[in-house]
Amino acid sequence: MKRISRRSFVMRAAGIAGAGLMAPSFLARAARTDLAIGFQTWVVREPLNKDFSGTLARMAGYGYETLEMCSPAGYARFGFGPLSKMDTDELKNRIIDSGLTCDSSHFTPFEMRDNLEISIASAHAMGLSQMVISSPGLPADATLDNWRHATEEINQWGEAVTNSGLAFAYHNHNFEFKKLEDQLIYDVLLEGLDPQVVKMQFQVWVVSIGYQAADYFRAHPGRFISAHLSDWSGSGEEQVPVGSGTVDWDDFFAAGAVGGLKNIYVEMGQDVLQQSAAYLQGMRAE
Repeated sequence: MKRISRRSFVMRAAGIAGAGLMAPSFLARAARTDLAIGFQTWVVREPLNKDFSGTLARMAGYGYETLEMCSPAGYARFGFGPLSKMDTDELKNRIIDSGLTCDSSHFTPFEMRDNLEISIASAHAMGLSQMVISSPGLPADATLDNWRHATEEINQWGEAVTNSGLAFAYHNHNFEFKKLEDQLIYDVLLEGLDPQVVKMQFQVWVVSIGYQAADYFRAHPGRFISAHLSDWSGSGEEQVPVGSGTVDWDDFFAAGAVGGLKNIYVEMGQDVLQQSAAYLQGMRAE
């Protein structure tokens, strides 16, 4: 059987679609092959500390192509302490030597608040294109006004990061999908954060509490720069490998093209990382 290149495949697909013979969702399936298969280092922080290069090689062997870091300095007390002793050049070079790339990293709100210029300089030194904060650093009993005020501060950080030439994003957890004063916190964030300087990184795990990433991608075109991937069995807190659960991944990627998705990072238990990478590889058009 004659095989065709991906370029020829996409061009043919576009031509057929132009003739009205191919559904838009098929084109989205072809286009999504451009997304590198990534993982979040949070889930492998313990083996990374024991054998940094060996763990990266193992992940590359599973089929991962890129990773998202957690700032070693900011996350030192959350399991990244040993990596904080490695200088930036060594960290970057060992990632490159493993055959992986690193475009994004999480930073704590405390780093952004107390060491903004240092954090931005660190991101540039690592060769990142994106900085992400994982929370606003608010207490559990924060009011809706506290959240609104937090968006103002996050916008300031986003402006500084954007002016430096990098993209800035906010990463959600399940707690932003609670209601305060009959308003969903996440909707307040979307309203208060300036899309010109703060993009969003969507945590797919909120499917376990009834929210679909695809719905948000379509409702807010261009606002989502990346996503953390996980899949849900449909019961309790049970995570299953990507492609084995309730998430409609065809719909996810079709909607992701609308939402502006540029990076995907699997964030699940180590026991399902290999199977998840294999599923994502299998979704690619030949």
